[in-house]
Amino acid sequence: MQYRTLGRTGIQVSPYALGTLMFATAMGNDPKVSAEIIHKALDAGINFVDTADAYGDSEEVVGKALEGRRDDVVLATKFSRPTGQDPNHQGASRRWIVTAVENSLRRLRTDYIDLYQLHRPDPSTEIEETLAALTDLIRSGKVRAIGASQTPAAGIVEAQWIAERRGLARFHTEQPAYSILNRGIEREVLPTAQRFGLGVLVWGPLGQGLLTGRVRKNQSNDLRRAGVFQHLNDDRRLDAVESLVPLAAAADLPMTHLAMAFTIAHPGVTSALIGVRTMEHLDGLLTGLDVTLTDDVLDRIDEVVPPGTDIGTLDQAFQPPALANPELRRRPLTARAAA
Repeated sequence: MQYRTLGRTGIQVSPYALGTLMFATAMGNDPKVSAEIIHKALDAGINFVDTADAYGDSEEVVGKALEGRRDDVVLATKFSRPTGQDPNHQGASRRWIVTAVENSLRRLRTDYIDLYQLHRPDPSTEIEETLAALTDLIRSGKVRAIGASQTPAAGIVEAQWIAERRGLARFHTEQPAYSILNRGIEREVLPTAQRFGLGVLVWGPLGQGLLTGRVRKNQSNDLRRAGVFQHLNDDRRLDAVESLVPLAAAADLPMTHLAMAFTIAHPGVTSALIGVRTMEHLDGLLTGLDVTLTDDVLDRIDEVVPPGTDIGTLDQAFQPPALANPELRRRPLTARAAA
């Protein structure tokens, strides 16, 4: 296993990180099976485990599985997404952060978190408030490093600037979506993260299932019939997959190995999250850990999906308020009429 430095933290992490959303019992997994998968990943050299307080009981499953092996793991979790009906049990306020971290520590059965991340931007909270609370957690020893997720480039710059100006801890990492099908972060987010020395932990490297090769155009699929994930029915994404399948075959690679190798080949990416549910899924991905793509293969991928381009969007992708709320893009009707 060739480990990489997580930004400027000095922490060494594996190029594959184990995502744990699928380990929540609500996803249908037996905690014993999830623990076996976690142990298998650790035995294979994966030392980076990422969870979140909004993943059902995933933190509890992970915490129990890591008993006796905690010091060998770089453990990351996240806060800010709703964890109940109370409107204050979410977000990035100091009030919620100091509560959320204690809850996560208890569920994870640990007294420190290696990487504590803002799960989604919180436009209702000043970033200075968030950074001040996270700085206190670092000083208390409850958190070793801090990060954010799905932050636009401008938000990354703002957070770094405020941290420097106010003498606060700065974000050490960023966690965006990235795959062959979603390369938009190559345009601004990745260069900005590199400029500030951030470690980058990417999610969705398999396009939330499309880059496994199991979902094909004009072929029946249970998830597609059920309409569970809209991106599985996006013809633009499916057309790209149809172009990538023969490319992978020509390179003598499974689609999953092509997709994962592409993701971790970018110099701005530290680790890619693998969200496995079964031991079979894990075994299949582990066999591709040493795959390196040639320049010719990378050039052909660029022809299918040009650099800096997103083909459709992931269902779980964060939508900035200016995109989600039409009122933020339109002057009041009276103002338009007067103009």
